[in-house]
Amino acid sequence: MDSLRIKFNTADRPEFVKELRKRVNAYFKENNISKYGNSNMVIKTIFMLSLYFVPYFFIIFNITENSFIVLSLWLLMSLGMAGIGFSIMHDANHGAYSKNKTVNKYLGYLINLVGGSAVNWKIQHNVLHHTYTNIANYDEDIDGPLMRFAYKIKRYKIHRFQHIYAWFLYGLITLSWSLKKDFIQLKRYRKNDLLKTQNISFKSAFWRLISAKFFYLSYVFVLPLIFSSQTWWLTLVFYLIMHFTCGFIISVIFQLAHVVEETDFPQPNKEGGMENNWAIHQLYTTANFAKKNLPLSWFVGGLNFQIEHHLFPNICHVHYRKISEIVKKTATDFDLPYYQNTLIGAISSHAKHLNKLGKYDFS
Repeated sequence: MDSLRIKFNTADRPEFVKELRKRVNAYFKENNISKYGNSNMVIKTIFMLSLYFVPYFFIIFNITENSFIVLSLWLLMSLGMAGIGFSIMHDANHGAYSKNKTVNKYLGYLINLVGGSAVNWKIQHNVLHHTYTNIANYDEDIDGPLMRFAYKIKRYKIHRFQHIYAWFLYGLITLSWSLKKDFIQLKRYRKNDLLKTQNISFKSAFWRLISAKFFYLSYVFVLPLIFSSQTWWLTLVFYLIMHFTCGFIISVIFQLAHVVEETDFPQPNKEGGMENNWAIHQLYTTANFAKKNLPLSWFVGGLNFQIEHHLFPNICHVHYRKISEIVKKTATDFDLPYYQNTLIGAISSHAKHLNKLGKYDFS
């Protein structure tokens, strides 16, 4: 992360932000509904947790010795793992799941149960990604030595093939988080004095991380090694397949919202100033996709409505579909962009963006 302090242009059409908030707030008030989760969120929470833990218990209790069935159980766990991240942990760590902070706190810890770190995630996602969306060297979601997502990032020869190998690397992301990335991040966040945003010391965060990783690897890998009917190497392979499947799903969903041809990757001037205010910046750097795909929207926790999520991260995702028309209409009224695409169109746009960034230094 660069040391230059980013300053958004608060003088840039502040009337847009005021009007957008007014209209969205009116929607909730007129319909007498809460901005937080509802009964549908409770049902989804039970479903996603069951999708992860029921197959897990079937594996360690040996309901079958058939390797193909056992593999299918690990694959169901991968879907449950992704679902917990998309639909439960994500809202909770934004404080949007419930108006009860304790509920948000403990549901947010679910990321620890699937190999991540709640502390690191809040810094990377809530602080860095949501504040500095698509700004190279500030938004860690677009930083990485093997991938080039923005023109500001230096291009290497290997990048000319990134549109090919990216899909494999995406599958490794949750495995990397569970084994090493969280430790590297924590050290970097201490150096950049970001741990204070979570009111936690490095020592406390480090030992929490050690404990969480030990517990995770013990229950999700060691116990199946001991109790599963499968050979140790098959259990290892199935464990890796679970992570690869989940990592691929999570990575692709997040890339389609920001790293596509339509979105911008603006950079600050020499003084750290940005051209737009924060809300308008989100419109230029974020895209929706597959808005009419109800099953996909349900599974990914409404994250295909990424524009609404970035503008209103404190609103539960179950409301995104309804408020999306309000956001789109307001953006149109102020002659601002509202990027949206189909699922196939977004995937194609992402692939073209990777190909272009891998071959050219400038747009």
